[in-house]
Amino acid sequence: MTGPPDSADPVDPIELVDLVDLWVIPTDQPDAVVEALGALLDPGERARAAGPDEATGRRFTVVHGVVRLLVAERLGVHPAELAWRRGPHGKPEPAGEGHTLGVSYSASGALAVLALADGRPVGADVEEVRDPRVAARIANRYFPGAEAASLAESSSPEVLAERFTELWCRREACVKAFGGRLVQGFGLPLAGPAPLVLTGAGALGDGPCRIADAPVPGPFRAAVAAVGDRPFRLRLQCWEAPSFIMSRT
Repeated sequence: MTGPPDSADPVDPIELVDLVDLWVIPTDQPDAVVEALGALLDPGERARAAGPDEATGRRFTVVHGVVRLLVAERLGVHPAELAWRRGPHGKPEPAGEGHTLGVSYSASGALAVLALADGRPVGADVEEVRDPRVAARIANRYFPGAEAASLAESSSPEVLAERFTELWCRREACVKAFGGRLVQGFGLPLAGPAPLVLTGAGALGDGPCRIADAPVPGPFRAAVAAVGDRPFRLRLQCWEAPSFIMSRT
């Protein structure tokens, strides 16, 4: 006699979960590291890095240089040869055929994150915790009414700022996963414990979309979103300058 359908042999749940690599990148690096990473940038990136604010330019160089290193390693190409194509609203993806690597990166002050996912679009965002007064104004203007009201009931300004930043990161990550515009994500219902599943993403596109919070150090919050129904787990890694760069210091 055969048993009911739910009595089938168990399946390892790990096999049913996608893996998303999330690299945490400290953006304040020694001169030698900044110089080595700067040599990997394309002319447009170098022009942006050479702006009037030196500190901002250094951090830009680190973020884009490390992204080139890690994405190129994943694709098996030289970092300096990596080319990007841009979506309608500027989302970067590696140019070329024959790969299905989803890429998304974000930077805020001294920290950046890079998400890599095989076979599905991904979005990542990191933000330094906002000033409570700024957070309250933005939430009241742009967030769904229930979310704004819940934030207003926070036990302290510090808690309000942390919860707001968490919701903002989720919103940005979802928008980036779909390659849309931020205004399209303001109405998404993103409160509640993570991970979350959106069955539809409104103006951004057809769902579903899965969203997870990511633990990052310091006064920052981060989130990752991936388009599709399959659950995913995050593999967090902290980037450190390779020995070939550090040997130059």
